Amino acid sequence: MEITDVIIRQASMADCNYAVQISEEMEASARVRGTGIGKRSPDAICQKMAEGNAVIAFTKGGQWVGYIYLEVYAHARFVSHCGLIVAPEWRRLGVATQMKECIFWLTRKKYPLAKIFGITTTLATMRINSKLGLQPVTFSEITADPSFWKKCEQCVNYQNLKNTNFRNCYCTAMMFDPDIALNVNKL
Repeated sequence: MEITDVIIRQASMADCNYAVQISEEMEASARVRGTGIGKRSPDAICQKMAEGNAVIAFTKGGQWVGYIYLEVYAHARFVSHCGLIVAPEWRRLGVATQMKECIFWLTRKKYPLAKIFGITTTLATMRINSKLGLQPVTFSEITADPSFWKKCEQCVNYQNLKNTNFRNCYCTAMMFDPDIALNVNKL
């Protein structure tokens, strides 16, 4: 297996044939880690593909490798990157990094003024996010949209999050603010 055998691109409706496999891997991965990604239904995964709001990775031979999607909040003032999953045999080869880069630039193209954020429990994702310019922030800086927090309900840590009124969790929130990035580039 080589990363050169992997195609990473914006997903489309034609990629819905991978949705069941993606959904099952999300659930299995969350179970193994004991935290993290909430289950996403195959229909929800297909919806993101149809909207052009997902990135998919697969081999030239058609084997599914990875998936990530974006979610828009607060009239496109915030965009979250969600559900990053890579097939176990393809982990630690750089696929997640390339997928995060692809979804980052897709987001910047579609929503250039949006603040991009994500929450994660993994150091690897934090490192990738940092390289893309996302910085750790408090939960109060990311969207307050209840529909975002509803997606956390399936996480084993949801009750802790709810008990803190959605201010603290085991996850780390990270955000890219295009206004700050623009000012930094001017220095």
